Amino acid sequence: MTFKVGDRVVYPHHGAAIISRKEQRTDFGEKTEYLVLQMAHGDLTLSVPVDKAEDVGMRPPISEEDVEDLFQLLAKKDVREPANWSRRFKNHQEKLKSGDVYQVAEVVRNLALRENNKGLSAGEKSMLTKAQSVLVSELSFALDVSEDEALSRVHDELDVDAGEDD
Repeated sequence: MTFKVGDRVVYPHHGAAIISRKEQRTDFGEKTEYLVLQMAHGDLTLSVPVDKAEDVGMRPPISEEDVEDLFQLLAKKDVREPANWSRRFKNHQEKLKSGDVYQVAEVVRNLALRENNKGLSAGEKSMLTKAQSVLVSELSFALDVSEDEALSRVHDELDVDAGEDD
């Protein structure tokens, strides 16, 4: 797949980005072309060698048609996950590293459900925040809405109170 300047993309573990430019660099005597990504949230800028973009898992955002499947996954309540904290944490880390939006959504759903039922450790809270930010950034691109609107939709599907008292 060829990416070009202006494309909206998703970079695993960081979320949605826009390719702001291409640049040539000389590394170890070899010229390499890089894609410079401006992340959708925060001030992070990443450079990815053009010939490694697919290898690192960079991809276009999901389509608007796929969003409905994603929301169904978020709404599912009968979740099976390891009872052991460290296994569960490792399992969630692997899912986040995959860069697959459905696996990221599973992490968000599982941690949100656990938070509502039993509460989360500091590590799991941090992971939920990170996973939610990656998911929301991609959904905002897929639905062409603000990140706040995408977050609101995620909370609606999860049926969580978004931190407010009912």
